[in-house]
Amino acid sequence: MARTTESFNQGWKFQLGDCAGAQNAGYPDNDWRCLDVPHDWSIEGEFDKDHPSGGDGAYLPAGTGWYRKHFNKGAGPVTLLEFDGVFQNCDVWLNGEHLAHHNYGYMGFELDITAHLRDGDNVLAVRVDNAAQPNSRWYTGSGIYRNVWLTQAQETRVAHWGVFVSTPHVSPESADVKVQAELTGRAELALTILDKDGTELCRQAYPAAQKHIHTLRVDNPALWGVDSPILYTLRTQVLLDGAVVDEVDTPFGIRSIRFDADDGFFINDVHTKLNGVCIHHDAGSLGAAVPLAVWERRLKVLKEMGCNAIRMSHNPPAPELLDLCDRLGFLVMDEAFDEWLIIKRKSEHDAVTYGYGPYFDEDSDGDIAAMVRRDRNHASIVIWSIGNEIPEQATPHGHLMARRLQAICHIEDPTRLCTMACDNIKADSNSTTDAFLRELDVIGVNYVNRWGIHTETGYAWERHHYPDKILLGTEHSSIGGVRGEYSLKSSGNRWWAAPYYSRMIRAEHLLKQTMAHDFICGDFMWTGIDYLGESRWPNKNSASGVIDMCAFPKDGYYLYQSQWTKTPMLHLFPHWNWQGHEGEVLPVICYTNCATVELFVNGRSMGVKAYEFPMQGMSGQYGNFAQPHIAMTTSDLHVSWDVPYEPGVVKAVGRDRYGNVLLEQQIKTVGAPAALVLEPDKTRYRGNGDIVHCTIKVVDENGDVCPLADNEVTVTVDGAARLIGLDNGHPGDLTPMKTPTRKVSAGLALAIVQTTGGDAFTVSLSSPGLAGASVQCHIQ
Repeated sequence: MARTTESFNQGWKFQLGDCAGAQNAGYPDNDWRCLDVPHDWSIEGEFDKDHPSGGDGAYLPAGTGWYRKHFNKGAGPVTLLEFDGVFQNCDVWLNGEHLAHHNYGYMGFELDITAHLRDGDNVLAVRVDNAAQPNSRWYTGSGIYRNVWLTQAQETRVAHWGVFVSTPHVSPESADVKVQAELTGRAELALTILDKDGTELCRQAYPAAQKHIHTLRVDNPALWGVDSPILYTLRTQVLLDGAVVDEVDTPFGIRSIRFDADDGFFINDVHTKLNGVCIHHDAGSLGAAVPLAVWERRLKVLKEMGCNAIRMSHNPPAPELLDLCDRLGFLVMDEAFDEWLIIKRKSEHDAVTYGYGPYFDEDSDGDIAAMVRRDRNHASIVIWSIGNEIPEQATPHGHLMARRLQAICHIEDPTRLCTMACDNIKADSNSTTDAFLRELDVIGVNYVNRWGIHTETGYAWERHHYPDKILLGTEHSSIGGVRGEYSLKSSGNRWWAAPYYSRMIRAEHLLKQTMAHDFICGDFMWTGIDYLGESRWPNKNSASGVIDMCAFPKDGYYLYQSQWTKTPMLHLFPHWNWQGHEGEVLPVICYTNCATVELFVNGRSMGVKAYEFPMQGMSGQYGNFAQPHIAMTTSDLHVSWDVPYEPGVVKAVGRDRYGNVLLEQQIKTVGAPAALVLEPDKTRYRGNGDIVHCTIKVVDENGDVCPLADNEVTVTVDGAARLIGLDNGHPGDLTPMKTPTRKVSAGLALAIVQTTGGDAFTVSLSSPGLAGASVQCHIQ
C-alpha cells in the first residue's frame, strides 16, 4: 500500500484561555467550541487600544488557546501528522503523552505518531501560546492557522521533504532533470516525469539505495516562465521486491535562472526585471487563516497590474501560496526571518519586548533548513532571503551569522543564491558593515533613497563600491494611502503622507532608476497589499499597499500598471464630487502608458500633456528618431492639469504617437446614494468550503459608485454558506471583522462568503434609505 494523505482540518474543538489538564485524553471537552482549522482566534476579537499586542498586532487580542481532536487509528503501518503552521509556541500531546514543542509559527513540522496511537478513540491536544506580546512588527494571528494533514505510510518511504528536483541544464531542445531522493531505508526507486496533461514522458528504475541521485532527460521542454507557467510532475515510487510501497508526486517547472552583476536577472536566458511587491500573510477580515481562493483573487489583481515578483515578507508563507505562485507565474523571494538574536523594538514600546531572539541559537539552523527543504521544488522561487533588516548587519560579527545561514541554504539547495534585505547600507549611524555586504550572494537593498544625497543618486554608491556584486532592491516605498481619500494639504511632520498630487514623486523617481539600469535586478515595492498591524491608534492596519485589504486597487496601482504593462490604459483621479470647492483649483492626475493625453472638462479642452520614459534617443544617424517625436510636458511618470472645480464630467483621451485615439476614461460628479449593488465573483460554486467574494457598492440613481458614501450595510447569508469576513479596507474602521454590519468606504465594501455544503445560498444587502440587493448562488 502506497501512502495516503488526507486533510485533518475538520472536527476540532477549541477553547480560548489556558485549561489545566486539557492535554489529558479524558479531559471533558463537550462544551468546547466545535470548528474546523485553519483557525485564527485573534481576528475574532475586538480592536482595543489596551491590548498588549499594540499597533503592530493591530490592537487585537492574542493569549493562549487549546485545540483538541478525537479520531480513530488508521490502517497504515506508520501514521504521520503534519502541521503547516501554528502560531506560536505550541505543544502537542496524543492520548496524554507529550510529543513535541515547536516555537516558530511560520514553519510547519511533521510528527510520527504511530507509537502513541491506540485502538478506539484517540485524542490529540494542542496548546498554543501567543501570550507574550508584542512579539511581532505586524499582525501574526493566533492558533492553528494553516492546514493539518494525516498520512498513512509504510516504514520504508520517501523522507519528509525528501525529494529535490532541479533543472541544471535547459535549452529549447532538451532539459536535464536532476532528482535527489532521500528515503527512510534502502529501496529501489522508479522515477516518472509527466507533462501538464498527465502524459508520461519518461520513466527510469534504479537499484536499491537510501539516498538516490539521478538525472532524467526531457526533449523539447515547455519552459516555465512568468507568461507561461507550465508545470511538470515528477512521480517518485519506492519499491520493495518489485512492489510499490510509497508514491509521491512533485510538481516542478523546467526553467533556468541567473543573476548577473552587470546585466541583472535572466529567466530562460531572457532578461527580466523583477517588478515585485512585498506582502504579509494576513487577508484583512480573515486574519491569518486565509483560504487559497482569497489569495488567488489577490494575486490575479497584482498580475493585472504587471507585477511579476513577490517577496514573502518576512517569513515562509503557507505552502499552498507558493503552489499558487507556481501556477500563476510569479517570481518569488522566500524569506526566513525578521529577527536573529537582537530583538527589534515594537511600536509604542520604548523597551525591547518579545520576538524570535530567544529561539535563534537553538532553532535557526533547523528553521531555515526546513524552509529550504520544504520550498526548493517550487519553480517560482528564484532567491532565498536569510532575513529582513536584521540589526546584526551593523555588528562586528554579524557577517559570520549571515555566512552560517547562507551556507545552510546552499547545502539544502545549491541551485539558488541568497540575499538579505539591508536597510542601513548608507545610514548615518549603525550602517551595514562591509564584511556583511561582501558575505551575501546578492546585496539586498532596502530604501536606497532614504539617506542624504542618496535620495537623488540611488544605487550609485552601491555600484561604485561593489561593482562585482549583484544588486537587488528588496524593499522600497510605494505610494500607499487610503483608497478614496484625497488630501490637498501637507500633513506636517508626517513626511510619508504627502498630498495626493505629489505623494507619487519619490516612487516614480526610484522606479525610473530601477527600470533604466540593467545592473539593478528589480525591486520589491512596500507593499502590494495593505495588511493588519504596523499601525497607530485609531488605525488598525497599514495603508502602504497599492491595493487595500479588500483587494480593491488604489490610485497608485495604476502608476505601476502604466509602467509594467503594454495594453493601453488610463486612470484619472481624484473623484469629481467636491461640493463646496467650486472655483478652487484641483490637480487632476492621470497615470497612462499612452503617448499623449488630452483632458476635457465639460467638453472644454484643458490641453494635451505627455511624458516619455525611457526617453527616445537618436538612432542610425544624427537627428534621426525611430518613432515620431513627442513634445513632453513633464519628466514625471504621470501627467497633470490644474483645473478650477465645477461639477460635471472630466474626460481623458489617450492617443498613440501618431495621434490615433486608443481609449477614453471619464470621472464625473455623482448623485446622492440611492441603492446597493452586489457583485459576486461567481454564482456557481464547488461544494463545501468554496469562497465567493461579494463586492458591495453604493450607487446613485444612474448606477454610478458614490465616491464619498459611507452608508452602513448589513449582509445576510441564507442557505448553504456563511459570512466569514466583511471589510471596507479603511484603516480607521474598528468594527470587529466578523460582524455582519459595516459601513462602506468610498462607496465600496467586500463580503467574503464560504460555502458549507448544499445546493444553493442567497446573499442579501440592506441599508437604511437605500434600495437593497440580493444574489443567489448554486452548486456546479
